[in-house]
Amino acid sequence: MRDTGLAARATVHGFRSSFRTWASEQTDAPHAVMELSLAHAVGTAVEQAYARSDLLGRRRKLMQQWADFLSAD
Repeated sequence: MRDTGLAARATVHGFRSSFRTWASEQTDAPHAVMELSLAHAVGTAVEQAYARSDLLGRRRKLMQQWADFLSAD
């Protein structure tokens, strides 16, 4: 961000927050998919012990929707 000159006007947290708000309001992605897309832990320790999937396919679909949104005219 420093190399592009954005560091004075934007933060990585802001980008992540924008994604999460958009995903909540504009998609039907499950909560876990949105959170895993941000590399957040989801659920209690017990739930995490049994959740073996990284939901990569669903995350990939969500991130493509995000990319399409960002690049739309």
